[in-house]
Amino acid sequence: MANETAAPAGAQVRVTQVRSPIGRKADQRATLIGLGLNKMHRSRVLADTPSVRGLIRKVEHLLKVEPV
Repeated sequence: MANETAAPAGAQVRVTQVRSPIGRKADQRATLIGLGLNKMHRSRVLADTPSVRGLIRKVEHLLKVEPV
């Protein structure tokens, strides 16, 4: 099942924080920090792995995600 959504080797995604974590639960704030985001409109290029995809899914309402 994991192979169905597996990204090609070396695939990356750019995540940009577009909404504020103010008023969100502490675990969502911690997830943003885990992704390397802590201020609005900052971007990070991350490896497209299942663990990163799980973090993104948890706070996808606060992010913009684009393939690189």
